[in-house]
Amino acid sequence: MEIHVQEMVSKGLKRSLRASLNADWLQEVRKDIIGASPLEVDLTARGEEGIAYVEGELSISVDIACSRCLEPTNERVAVPFAEKFKPAASRKPSNDEEVIIVEEDPVDLEPFFEDTMLLSLPFAPLCSENCKGLCHTCGANLNEQNCGCTKDEIDPRLAALKDLFKDR
Repeated sequence: MEIHVQEMVSKGLKRSLRASLNADWLQEVRKDIIGASPLEVDLTARGEEGIAYVEGELSISVDIACSRCLEPTNERVAVPFAEKFKPAASRKPSNDEEVIIVEEDPVDLEPFFEDTMLLSLPFAPLCSENCKGLCHTCGANLNEQNCGCTKDEIDPRLAALKDLFKDR
């Protein structure tokens, strides 16, 4: 998906951008993502005062592994998107640090969408708030069964301290 920044700025154009983009790249970047719906883009781009404003929303539904039990869970992520672009040839100076100066026209927006969506995905997704996770000894899913493993294992480096308070 591209916008022509120079044309938008010089003519003061406004246009709507709607698309469904392939999100297979997510599985290559994040190994905990099992599957993803297309990335839905709903934006408005407008040229105004020498700057092209692109604003709207990105949304996606991902099947992702729970960070505790590794069971698949579905997350729906909707994130606002706002970027400002300015042609490098523009004569109007800009003190706004959030404006992206573009050398080439048209500008491909997909890398900006990917970065925004990647940063908005949950870092440690959970299937539920009270997920018990996996047993550290046998690997059983503790949400489904109690494994019977002993939980009294002491780190060998600290084993000498286990009897320190026994006499008190």
